[in-house]
Amino acid sequence: MAKVKPFKGVRPPKGLVEEVVSRPYDVLNSEEARKEAEGNEKSLYHIIKPEIDFEPGFDEHDPKVYEKAVENFKKFQKEGWLVQDDEEKYYIYAQTMDGRTQYGFVVAAWVDDYMEGRIKKHELTRRDKEEDRMKHVRVNNANIEPVFFAFPDNEALENMIRTVIKNEPEYDFVAPDGFGHTLWVIEDPEMIKTITEEFEKIPNLYIADGHHRSAAAALVGAEKAKNNPNHRGDEEYNYFLAVAFPASHLKIIDYNRVVRDLNGLTEEEFLAKLAENFIVEEKGEEIYTPAALHNFALYLGGKWYSLTAKEGTYDDKDPIGVLDVTVSSDLILRDILGITDLRSDKRIDFVGGIRGLGELKRRVDSGEMKMALALYPVTMDQLINIADTGNIMPPKTTWFEPKLRSGLVIHKLED
Repeated sequence: MAKVKPFKGVRPPKGLVEEVVSRPYDVLNSEEARKEAEGNEKSLYHIIKPEIDFEPGFDEHDPKVYEKAVENFKKFQKEGWLVQDDEEKYYIYAQTMDGRTQYGFVVAAWVDDYMEGRIKKHELTRRDKEEDRMKHVRVNNANIEPVFFAFPDNEALENMIRTVIKNEPEYDFVAPDGFGHTLWVIEDPEMIKTITEEFEKIPNLYIADGHHRSAAAALVGAEKAKNNPNHRGDEEYNYFLAVAFPASHLKIIDYNRVVRDLNGLTEEEFLAKLAENFIVEEKGEEIYTPAALHNFALYLGGKWYSLTAKEGTYDDKDPIGVLDVTVSSDLILRDILGITDLRSDKRIDFVGGIRGLGELKRRVDSGEMKMALALYPVTMDQLINIADTGNIMPPKTTWFEPKLRSGLVIHKLED
């Protein structure tokens, strides 16, 4: 059963929230963070991307950078830009994009649930990325940024959301990217008790986004437990920061591919090879969007094509074989274009669906890329099925939007 607890959140005063909060550390590079934080000493980037306080090009993994994160975290608290709540609380966090709102619970999730597999993952992690975030958690003794969880729908928790959002929110603002962010604070002891008890009825939580943050947070918690000779099990380091959304609230958007060349083939030869496993239909110059599972949109030579995988080229009974990312990786990228390692091959790049299919067209028309392939999005049911069966999704399969805003609530590993 999923074990969560309320906690004494560290967060900005109401009047400073828009100055403090930021995008997650891993969705922008150092120069982009430096630009976004320009002229704003209160920006959380000074803590999560502290290399911006050094000269451009300074090694972001230098020990001095991690030390700067600690210095800045302490400064934010000293200056009152971040203030810790006096009592343990839960929070409800709402995100609004394109007129659609999703509501999640900000909780402290149990390290043991991650270590023992009750918090399920669907992606592999890289040790170097884990270690970077582990260092950040260790030196700050805090989870500065949350992990993005999903959980199977629970009616009592839905009712809790409906009740809480009738009240005045603590924060309510629209970020520069146009997405809305709203936060309510839950202080009522009975409500807090109900939330804890209802999560205990949920068998598993699922990492939607933030696999490296999850691994880092849990591993540091386990490390602290191991190194504490007086470990009891109820210390704050046994928990880490997460926002957990009912699965039905979430929508995965497409994650598309662009490729630099056709592996020596002409456009005609490439289309002919595609026709062996796909029904290929020319759609003209207007952008074509994949209509259903196993239907793809190809942009090549100034034209859009519909590609529909033929019967027998996919396995709807296999959690991985049913995925369009598997079908396209095997039958197009590997078999025709010779791309076998999606993580390292420089001939391929990936474009999140938030940028729109026009971005695929732009990158091909510019001459940078030769062809683009748009995929039908993975569903939450598919993600949960893959995690439940112990499978791992291929690289670059899911894209969640909007991203969690960092700095709304921070979790310290010691009271």
